[in-house]
Amino acid sequence: MKAATVKPNLRNQQRVDVESDIVIEKPDGCQLTCKISNLSRTGVMVFCNQEAAGQLIPRLRAPTPGNWIDVKARFSVPVVATQPVSILAKGHIVHLRRMARDEFQLGIQFADFEGNGFDYVDRYVRKLLADTLKPA
Repeated sequence: MKAATVKPNLRNQQRVDVESDIVIEKPDGCQLTCKISNLSRTGVMVFCNQEAAGQLIPRLRAPTPGNWIDVKARFSVPVVATQPVSILAKGHIVHLRRMARDEFQLGIQFADFEGNGFDYVDRYVRKLLADTLKPA
């Protein structure tokens, strides 16, 4: 009997709303600045205009499994209150949704972090989740 391969359900990861800039770099070196909508330990959701989305995703066609678009993402998280930490992560664009005439939502799944990037994202997400659970 062959054992079934278990694939992680990334939607189980808790997401936190974050408003911050993110720079997305394509393999050809082209860089675009977008806005983070939410962040989890495994990925980030960003908003961008149609021009940026079109540069990142050819013909604005949603990526299909196995045909994800490789990118690098650079953003900051305030791990220490007085000093934000820069995060560099390799990932894949795995989601595209048109939200309005000139607004698109892109989902990037993280594949690899430079340095302690994962630990910083994990710490930041945990802190924001804990803050939302505190009584008012």
